[in-house]
Amino acid sequence: MTLLEITYELHSPLSYEQLQRLGEFANLYGLRRFHVDEAGQTLTFEYDASRLRETQVAHALAQAGIPIVQKLASPSSADPLPVEKASLPR
Repeated sequence: MTLLEITYELHSPLSYEQLQRLGEFANLYGLRRFHVDEAGQTLTFEYDASRLRETQVAHALAQAGIPIVQKLASPSSADPLPVEKASLPR
């Protein structure tokens, strides 16, 4: 299991009907959980990348009429590797 998290910026806060459709989205195979922030500006998904692709998440959101603007960079997606050259002790 490879868990990934993706965050989308929303075009506008979700309506009651959109929230209902998002609730039905919970049955999507590989989706673990989702969260809408209190201001209604972002939507975050945690999903199993071995079962679901990022493009499938975006497609399902479009099918449900969820107005996403763009994918936001998540802090966990930053490259954790050091940027300086490696050296051996002398």
